[in-house]
Amino acid sequence: MNIEKLFAHAQSKGISDVQVFLNNRNELSIEVFEGHLEKYEISDSSSMTIRGIFNGKMGTYSTEIMDDSMIETIVDAIIGSAKIIDSLDDAIIYAGDSKYEELTGLYNEALNNLDVSEKIAKVKELDAKFHAADPTVSIVETMYSESTRSVMLQNTKGLKLFNKVNSAMMGGQVIVKNESDQRTSFDLLISNEFVDFDTDKLSKDIVEKGVKSLGAKPIPSGSYELVFENNALGILLSAFSGVFSAEAVQKGFSLLKGKLETAIGSSKVTLVDDPFMKKSSRSRSFDDEGVATRYKELIKEGILKTYLHNLNTAKKDQVASTGNGFGGAVSAVNLALLPGSTPKNDLIQLVKDGIFITDVQGAHAGANPVSGDFSLQASGFVIKDGVLGQPVALITVAGNFIKLLQDIEVVGNDLKTGYYGITCPSVKVGPMAVAGL
Repeated sequence: MNIEKLFAHAQSKGISDVQVFLNNRNELSIEVFEGHLEKYEISDSSSMTIRGIFNGKMGTYSTEIMDDSMIETIVDAIIGSAKIIDSLDDAIIYAGDSKYEELTGLYNEALNNLDVSEKIAKVKELDAKFHAADPTVSIVETMYSESTRSVMLQNTKGLKLFNKVNSAMMGGQVIVKNESDQRTSFDLLISNEFVDFDTDKLSKDIVEKGVKSLGAKPIPSGSYELVFENNALGILLSAFSGVFSAEAVQKGFSLLKGKLETAIGSSKVTLVDDPFMKKSSRSRSFDDEGVATRYKELIKEGILKTYLHNLNTAKKDQVASTGNGFGGAVSAVNLALLPGSTPKNDLIQLVKDGIFITDVQGAHAGANPVSGDFSLQASGFVIKDGVLGQPVALITVAGNFIKLLQDIEVVGNDLKTGYYGITCPSVKVGPMAVAGL
């Protein structure tokens, strides 16, 4: 589509400012089940969102058809959309920032150019290693997915921006069973460097976790010291990631309302939003509104330093946007809890009577972002005098998000990005309520 032609026609119809956001995504998905290629799928998708200000209101139109024949339809739709908008939010088309971070290393041409046959072979290799790892392995499902995303933003105020990133994930799920029990184990790795997908380590870690979990059962209810493994902590943090949105705060949907510059975590806790994180397909140098993204500390040594803002929430709070306007809402790019220096095994050795939590379930249903309370089913292993003991399942860990952050005593160094895109290490937490037998 001739964007300049679109801009000229829109302005001739009384639309004062126009912005175009183009999103292209190329995806590859491979699944192997029990040694056989079950899925091989390549998809390409493109969409364009056009926003325009008409009589002080913002009209919006989205389309996947991007040729000049759509220009009149788009302009009419924007005018029609603006006429029925009754939102009190200001209509803003952003003129741009003086500087945008130059993204380096976020698009790996070598990953994109690697022959797909090598990627399929790697997935089958992982599948075979799962089966060979232990005789208790009964069912194996292995996956690889890859995404390349490019975004372009252009508006009538002279702003024109472009980003391109790619990333992949490889992982698998195994079912292990013996005469009396069966357990499921899953994990994955995320990177845009194909060499990072170590099938030996991935298969060993996943199968060992499953085998060690055989025979898991509840333990008596009580108060226990906890070590949250990085994956489990990432799931829990993902359930509360929305509480940092200024939009949620302004609407009264966040427990962080009124808590800026107060301690909401222990001094060990520094939580950041890193839009330039390497090997993440989420990374960006600008948000969907054209605001430059920036590295920011949401929590610094336990103190809440900022909310995440788009243009409208920033104007309401009389602050600058943090560059977190995405899809018409406010969200983080890459949330990360900064690591400490303690190895995971040393965290476990610090616990006298507790539980090593390796998985939590139902996080998004069992977490209340307004009160901060959560009650989640969990599994893991008993810790006695610093040593891992019997496997545990069907227990419930209950607490409050702020109290959890305040009770973090030691932060590990085993940083990992999980399925929900949250990056964190394992942590040792003071006593929490656990419901079991």
